[in-house]
Amino acid sequence: MGKDGCLAKVTAGVAVGGAVGGAAGAVYGTFEAIRYRIPGLMKIRHIGQTTLRSAGIFGLFLGAGSLIHCGKSY
Repeated sequence: MGKDGCLAKVTAGVAVGGAVGGAAGAVYGTFEAIRYRIPGLMKIRHIGQTTLRSAGIFGLFLGAGSLIHCGKSY
């Protein structure tokens, strides 16, 4: 597997992790905003921050996992 294949796997891992993390973050952020009764437009800001934070963390870990598995042959 060449360098381009490894880069493609890591990029795909980051993209998938970001998508899954963003979806989970949006659901959790909405739940938190309703639960803690965050007022008005601060609710939208809270949901957005939670979504981006969760997407970044999931993307980082899935990209790192893809990088670790990149060089292994089974």
